[in-house]
Amino acid sequence: MSETSAADRLEAALASMDPSSRVQAAMTAGTYPQPEYVPVLVAQCRIEPQFLVREMLTWALTRHDADEVIDRLLIELGSRGAQIRAQALHTMSKIGGPRVWPAITPDLLKDADDSVARVAWRTAARHVPVAEASALATTLATQFARGEDETRRSLSEAFATLGEPARPQVDWALATGGPYTRAHAAVTARLMDDPEATYAEAVAAVADSA
Repeated sequence: MSETSAADRLEAALASMDPSSRVQAAMTAGTYPQPEYVPVLVAQCRIEPQFLVREMLTWALTRHDADEVIDRLLIELGSRGAQIRAQALHTMSKIGGPRVWPAITPDLLKDADDSVARVAWRTAARHVPVAEASALATTLATQFARGEDETRRSLSEAFATLGEPARPQVDWALATGGPYTRAHAAVTARLMDDPEATYAEAVAAVADSA
């Protein structure tokens, strides 16, 4: 009988019905990284239902060879599954490096799934080169008034991260957008003016000044 490989043992551990066991398996894989763990960890990211386990999977992947992991994650960015697209972006953001920004395509920034778009906005705002910040803001401005409160907050926070290079696009939305776009842009402008404020505080301030 052939000996069970380390990757097989990890895969079996990650199949446990107990989330705490899956957390422990991912933690062990990150503490003692092996190249053969990478595809197993990425595969689990596609299906893992628990947020805390997904966070540990991301941590484990950051402990492995960056280029090998990013090679795998770049493939996942084209996946049909929204969860793996979002998790791949999130993990790439944690790894960092020059390969992150080129991977964030306009399609991801406008992804039909709000959870993917939110991660794309956050990752892009943190990793965009200074020279491309204005162009990124132009794309992000097309997303004003999108989705529910969590999605709008994420977009406003991305603009706040970009800062002054994104100001012309916010001013454009305030001047030319429909009522929902103008309202969202006004909250965004308030958040950019006061980075210490929360999104809820910015919403309240805009409502009070209306």
